[in-house]
Order: sequence, then C-alpha cells, then structure tokens
Amino acid sequence: MPEHLTNDQPVVEAPLAARPSRRAVTYSVSMVVAAIGLAALSVLPTTYVVRAPGPTFDTLGVSGERPVITVAGTETFPTTGELRLTTVSGSGSPDNRVPLLRVVKAWVDPDEAVYPLEAIYPEGQTQDEIAAVTTAQMVSSQEAATVAALVKLGYEVSATMTIAEAVDGSGAAGIVEPGDVVTTLEGTEVVSYQQLVGMLDEIEAGTTVTLGVDRAGAEVDLEITTTAHEADGSAFLGVLLTTDFDFPVDVDMQLQDVGGSSAGMMFALGLMDKLTPADEAAGEVVAGTGTMSITGEVGPIGGIQFKLDGAVRDGARWFLAPVENCDEVVGNVPDGLGVVAVATLDEAYAALEAIGSGDTAGLPSCG
Repeated sequence: MPEHLTNDQPVVEAPLAARPSRRAVTYSVSMVVAAIGLAALSVLPTTYVVRAPGPTFDTLGVSGERPVITVAGTETFPTTGELRLTTVSGSGSPDNRVPLLRVVKAWVDPDEAVYPLEAIYPEGQTQDEIAAVTTAQMVSSQEAATVAALVKLGYEVSATMTIAEAVDGSGAAGIVEPGDVVTTLEGTEVVSYQQLVGMLDEIEAGTTVTLGVDRAGAEVDLEITTTAHEADGSAFLGVLLTTDFDFPVDVDMQLQDVGGSSAGMMFALGLMDKLTPADEAAGEVVAGTGTMSITGEVGPIGGIQFKLDGAVRDGARWFLAPVENCDEVVGNVPDGLGVVAVATLDEAYAALEAIGSGDTAGLPSCG
C-alpha cells in the first residue's frame, strides 16, 4: 500500500486522458511561440527616448531632508507658499536603451512623448559625459542665480574676471592673452561683471577702448576695437571670461539628481524671498522655469509642455515662463493654471509679488 494512503482510503484508478489532436497541439505550440516572441519584443532595446513630466521641487523647502537654499552671514525671513522649479523626466540614453514595451506605452499616453535618440543626445557622447555636462550646468545656474538675486537686492558682488580666450574675428583677437585678468576699462577700475556690462552698454559698437589687464603680475593697457554683439548690437569686447565671484554672504543651493540650467530663475526667486521681510509668495504655489544670466535675463528652456503638466500635478496655480518659450506654451496650458510670461528677474519678481498680493489682472501672458 502506498505510504500516503490510509487503510480507509481505497485506491481509485484515474481514467486515461484522451490524446490531444494534431490541431490542438499545433495551436498550443503556436501560442507558446507567440508568447515568447511578445516577451522578447517587450524587452527589446530601442533607439528612442521617452520624455514625461518630472518631479517639482520647492526652492523655499527641503530636498532629501536638507533645505534647497541655505543662507549664512545675513538675516533671513520666514516664508509661506511654495516656489517650485520644474523638471522633465527621461527614459533612454546612449548607454541605457528603452525597451519597446515602454516606448509603446509612451506612444499612447498623452502626457508622454517619444523622440529619436539622436534628437536628444549628441552622437558619440556617453551617459557619464552627458551627466557631467548637466551637473556643471546646474552648478553654473545656481551661481548665476545667486549673483543676479543678490545684485537685485542691493548687494555688491565683486568678481575676478580672467580672459579664457579671444573670439575669432573680434577686435580682441591677437591682442589679449589667455590668463589676462581684467582690471580697468577706459581707466576706470572694474570690480564686478555687472559693472563691466554696464560700462559697455554706454559705448557705441565700433569704438576703440582701453582695457587694462594684469598679465603675469604686470599692468598692461590694451587697445581693443569693439564689435556689435549679435544679440542686441551693444559693444562687444570679443573675449570669453572665466569669472570668480566674491559673495558678501554664504549661499548654498543643493538639489540631488537634477541637472541642467533651467532652474536658475526659480533659485533666484527663492533666494530673494528668503532675504526679504516681505512674504512674496504669501501662501501661493507658484511654479516656473527659465535660465538665469548673471545680469538677470531669463532664458528659454526645453520641454516646457511637460513642466506645465508637472506644475499642475503638484498643486501650482501659477507658472512663470520665459517669454521666448511662449510659442510652445500656447495651446498646452492645463486647466486651472495661469501662465505669466517673463523676460527678466525684475519681471519675474514683480509677477511673484502680484500673485502673492492677489492683484494679477495686469500680468502678461503668452496668449
């Protein structure tokens, strides 16, 4: 008697199963092969990139249990509301290809988009190289935001400006040398980048100016004929500068796992809100995006449609957008979100004050 049976359990012999037909066998095998094929296709790497709304971060709040913006050496003030910088999430890179199933999902999801790999990443760049570039962009963006915000609030931010190289075809070519440190312009001491830009704004393009530099410890006067800047026709020296700033207060901006330069404007607004007694946001959730130059210009960014969606998802009622992105904003604004078009930090700050006060009737839009 088999061990798994007891005396009161008689053995019952099971009837023999009928042999499956050839058609049934063929159908079963076909289904298995199809399932294996679909499984293989679902993980097959593609040459596409998927983009979608990314997380947003409050520059007045914390990230990873640390304040996004920390200030030491001067008084800071309580804030309410949120100033949210926006991001775009991405799947796919030269080193990490997106599987076909993920691409198919993105094709049918109205909140996502699919792009050819080469449309996003320059040919020949590795993921590590791309990460290094975007990290450097973030650091530069935070520095520019700090300079622009502090200058806007009346702080003097001195700088050491070292010439990296001359622009080919400019009046500085063959005259300046890499490593020259700018000291004077037309006999006036230059102590900040904003001062240098302001002085050039007063000079007509084509004028020959005297640029004083420190060259290996010796003071040298250089005669340079300015050219017209491509952007606005202002006088252009024709030099690329490496600038080291001497900040009057200690500002630390940190945001983990986020790269690029598009958060500059929101960093600048967050710092200004912390350093002023007024509660500019006044309880409102305001999101935005835009690069920030040292002199306070707001520049265009990519992926603004995804950032608008991410802002609404995270509770924003207002969005500050670069004027140069307005053509991408029109027709893509989610319900319940007001978009304000800004070109400078002054305009962005004024918009924030208007939103906080509830007086938003005159704010410029992209429509």
